Amino acid sequence: MMLKSINPATGEVVRSYEEWEWAAVDEALDDAQTLWYQWRRSNVEERVDLLQTLAQQLEQQKEGLAFTMALEMGKPLKEARAELEKCAWVCRYYADNGPAFLRSMDVPTEYSRSYVSFQSLGPVLAIMPWNYPFWQVFRFAAPALLAGNTVLLKHASNVPACALAIEQLFLDAGFPSKVFQTLLISSRKIDRVIGDRRVQAVTFTGSTPAGRSVAELAGRHLKKSVLELGGSDPYLILADADLDRAAALCVQARLANAGQSCISAKRFIVEAPVYEAFTEKVCALMRAAVVGDPMEEGTEVGPLARNNLRLDLEAQVNNSVHKGARLLLGGNPEAYPAAFYPPTVLADVKPGMPAYHEELFGPVAVLIKASDADEAVCLANDTSFGLGAAVFTADAEKGRKLAEFELEAGCCFVNDFVRSDPRLPFGGIKESGYGRELGLWGLHEFMNLKTVVLR
Repeated sequence: MMLKSINPATGEVVRSYEEWEWAAVDEALDDAQTLWYQWRRSNVEERVDLLQTLAQQLEQQKEGLAFTMALEMGKPLKEARAELEKCAWVCRYYADNGPAFLRSMDVPTEYSRSYVSFQSLGPVLAIMPWNYPFWQVFRFAAPALLAGNTVLLKHASNVPACALAIEQLFLDAGFPSKVFQTLLISSRKIDRVIGDRRVQAVTFTGSTPAGRSVAELAGRHLKKSVLELGGSDPYLILADADLDRAAALCVQARLANAGQSCISAKRFIVEAPVYEAFTEKVCALMRAAVVGDPMEEGTEVGPLARNNLRLDLEAQVNNSVHKGARLLLGGNPEAYPAAFYPPTVLADVKPGMPAYHEELFGPVAVLIKASDADEAVCLANDTSFGLGAAVFTADAEKGRKLAEFELEAGCCFVNDFVRSDPRLPFGGIKESGYGRELGLWGLHEFMNLKTVVLR
């Protein structure tokens, strides 16, 4: 089987990569385990220095890596550069804070000493998606490697060039060979890799159905797993909100990465008194967004990553309109080439429509009317997902209480859009997954929290 790098803006095959046979995968697994025995005993300061150098490499190679992202999955250059800068940030964050996070923690008991020691687990398999092909990898790999684990990356099959570029970055930064390895394999080999005795844990970012399969396999083999899955993030717009600011931030959050983000603003739930006014502002901003070649500096919305994703989104939108949603803007992908889908606005979305229940992975804004704040919360929580949520209101304390106590999600923001941050735990509940990445919590996910007691 060949792994193909296809330019989604043109549909042209850029390059094909031959999938590894099992013998090559087996060798990589052996290397990961062998190197782990050495890497876990390396000095933490040495790992810190390597992370700092890795951040420098990301910045020095930013233009070329941004081009690779734009070519392979359609991300506009401006967004690609920002993604790489964020990768450098997470490397520096763990370099600066990791040693303190790894320090043993004393626990007072009747013994002469009792404490928790944080030890690495071994080779960790990362199954990563195409939508943020560098960030999704680095937000896991930086803490995992600092902790003393080795990493095996099975990247999405449509971004093999990004996957290989990431491995080369680690080598360029001076990391020992085989501490971080990219496996050029398709999903048909992943079951065997998860079940292999040399793999100690697995982290997965992707769709909920695929996450269920990974969780089932990891559970069957008693492997630690972390899942970051889909989302249908609700953004509550209360009647007292600054509508101009709310609309600008909501549209920015909806159109980022052409709407292909688990934490995109997907459902705008608006109190009735400001529903029409907010809808008009959203339409104006969505209409003004510049759709075009991701290689052009002025482009704000590039293509979807694959043509089948465009077809899926088109079916969801058409089905929602058929069931009564109002199409206010867009919804005409036939007017665009290759995998492009235009910024689209659906209003008056109600239960029973795909736009209400399903995750729309593309630049489609969904507007839902709520009679008051209480109904808005009920509508927000009426979903199987629970990744992110936001509330916009002039009453910051009211927004805080809604975010902390009422909205059912792993990450809740007030008067801003949801985003991941190296300093804060990131992850979801319900069908959006379990476990946390980033911050102190992400570092400890793939460690043995070892109790040590001295009488």
